[in-house]
This record gives sequence, structure tokens and C-alpha cells, in this order.
Amino acid sequence: MSHPEKPASGRTRRLPASPELRRNTSRSPFPRPPAAPKAAPDPNAPPREGERIAKLLARAGIASRREVERILAEGRISLNGVVVTEPSTVMKNLRGVTVDGEPVAPAPPARLFRFHKPEGLITAERDPAGRPTIYNALVNALPKGCPRMMPVGRLDLSTEGLLLLTNDGELKRALELPATGIPRTYRARTFGDISQTRLEELSEGVEIEGMRYGSINANMERRTGRNQWIEMTLTEGKNREVRRVLEHLGLQVSRLIRTAYGPFMLADLPRGAADEVRQVDVEKFRKALKV
Repeated sequence: MSHPEKPASGRTRRLPASPELRRNTSRSPFPRPPAAPKAAPDPNAPPREGERIAKLLARAGIASRREVERILAEGRISLNGVVVTEPSTVMKNLRGVTVDGEPVAPAPPARLFRFHKPEGLITAERDPAGRPTIYNALVNALPKGCPRMMPVGRLDLSTEGLLLLTNDGELKRALELPATGIPRTYRARTFGDISQTRLEELSEGVEIEGMRYGSINANMERRTGRNQWIEMTLTEGKNREVRRVLEHLGLQVSRLIRTAYGPFMLADLPRGAADEVRQVDVEKFRKALKV
């Protein structure tokens, strides 16, 4: 066994560290013990009373749950004057809660509107480039005194059709999550050569430039020469998914309309108009989603 050299002073002189250790001075050279497994929930534990504050605030329409978590982290939310930063804080209600010093009103009932978004509007509250947004149209489309409404997902500038709006952040989140599996249906007017057989291959999913798209149910509606209308139903709703898939098939998309989102249909709702889904249907849908 070798020993470190000792200088004349009698003190031990440390040998220089190896280049590998010098590159990793912030980490121990010894492996860490494996982390202890998380304890399974106790089935005999009493049920938790209340809901997480992030969920309650999202339901109250303050913002989406993810945005609420950001606001919490910024220290902008307080309970009886004490700053709350943990989104997992459990509460029975929002009594005593303030956001930026303003009291939070009790969560109103969840409301859901259908809006026929015209082409040429962006799905945002404001646009740095000054382009018109859906809120420019919603000023006249929604009833007076309507609470702040949030769009469910997005339709890009050149896509028209059904856009759902809600005041309930939890309902919005559940409608948007791919894991929920809510189908979205579109009609696309396209130009190019395509067959029903090739469209049916989309049921197996497709990968485009490293992005994997899940199963799509695509059907030819009608055809005139090389122009055709194609109906597509999907459940993921990734950014520009329909356009990217159709362009991958060699088609040019000249018009794209969303006609349904889950059980809610565009039907004959006029362009630029909005109407409210019946409260009984909203509650029935929420229960089915367990929101």
C-alpha cells in the first residue's frame, strides 16, 4: 500500500488531484445511496378535507392551475395576511385569500361558451404585433357582465371554427389535457392527390421531423378533381397538428375549420357569435371528467 510523501517539516503533503476529480469537485466520487421509495398512501387515513389552493384558485377563474402555481411562487398570494407559496396547501374555501392584495371572491359556477372564431384572429388577450385577437370579437359576442372567460386550447390565426371558453381553470385544464382523450374534429379543404387508403394509415399515427402524432381518424368527404374536403378527428391537439399532417401527405390546406370539441358542436352557430352551454350539460360533462 502506498503512502503520501512527507516533506521535511513532517506534515503530510497531499498529492495533486487527478484531472477527472478536478473536473468534478462539486460532486462526491462515491455513489449516493438509492433514494428511499415513497410511502404508499394509507388506505385507512381519513379523507382530506378541502382542495389544494392552486385548484381552488384555478376554479375561481384567477388563472389556469399552472399560472396559479407561478403566481404562488412569486409570493403574490396570501392567506389572512401570510404569504402562501405551496400549491399543495389544502383549504376548504378561499375565505381570507388575496391575490396581489385583492380578496378572492368565492368560485362562481362553471360556465362554458361556444364561440365561432373567424379566420384572422389570434387566440390571445393581446398581441405585440397589434393583430386583432378573439377578445376584440368577444366584447360584443358575450353577454354583458360575463366573468373573465379563458379559451380552451388555441386556434391559430388562419383556423376558424369552434373555440370553447370557460371561467373555470380546472375545467379548462381537463378539456386540454391529452390524457383526457377528448376528441377534436376538423374539416379541411385541401388540394393535391390523396386516397382514402392513405388517409386511413393515419390511424396508426405518424412521425414528422421527429414529432410523433397519435392516431387520427381521417375520411374523405367529397372531391372535385384534385380538390377535396377531409374530416379529421384526433385527441392530442398538438400545435398545428392537422396542418402539419396534411402537408406531410403532400396536400395544400386552403381552409381549416374545427367543427367539434368533445360533445360540443359548432353546428350552425354564426361566425363571430357565441352562446352559452346549458348549466345542466356543463355539470354533467364535469362529472364525467371527474373535475
